[in-house]
Amino acid sequence: MIEVLVVDDDTRVADVNAAYVAKIPGFRVAAKAHNAAEALRVVEDVPVDLVLLDHYLPDETGLSVVRSLRERGHQTDVIMVTAARDVATVQAAMRHGALQYLVKPFSYAGLRAKLDAYATLRRTLDGGGEAEQAEVDRMFSALSSTPAPELPKGHSPTTAELVRRALMAAEGPISAQELADRTRLSRQTAQRYLKLLERAGRVRLSLKYGDTGRPEHRYEWAASV
Repeated sequence: MIEVLVVDDDTRVADVNAAYVAKIPGFRVAAKAHNAAEALRVVEDVPVDLVLLDHYLPDETGLSVVRSLRERGHQTDVIMVTAARDVATVQAAMRHGALQYLVKPFSYAGLRAKLDAYATLRRTLDGGGEAEQAEVDRMFSALSSTPAPELPKGHSPTTAELVRRALMAAEGPISAQELADRTRLSRQTAQRYLKLLERAGRVRLSLKYGDTGRPEHRYEWAASV
């Protein structure tokens, strides 16, 4: 079993995340913590393989926790689970050794995809030995890959990936026209793929009301960013 520490200052969110983890085969919640000091104390006292770590904590930031873990010699794996989506924080998390970065809000499916990928990576690493380049590539890409939805006939995986990358790079919800401008697709094509990804649960739709009275459809990536 992979022992997981869930860290979030909101006790309700911590409970939800812990419940998600408990539903995934091969994972067990070792403990929950609601601030940085408590998280560090748990890692000292309880065997923990993976920390699901919020960034916004009442006493320190999640990044401070990661730094403290490394300074104390703990090689516990960390996946940031946070609403912080500014590039500086994401970059700092990568530099301090966080394996993945999951932006709130996320679905159970989004978290499970990350944890399943993590479990696969753990099994590969536990095998030891030497790795060819192809195996090294798979190890490095395991946690960053999200299974693509099954596409109906006539739809291109390359175009779906282009749309995914554009949505993930956006700072917030965007319209079909904005997506078309960023990807150089036609608006009709952008709209078709957005609807496809929305039905697959990968894209979240919201409505923006303007002066005309007709709401504008806005889209953002929803599957474990």
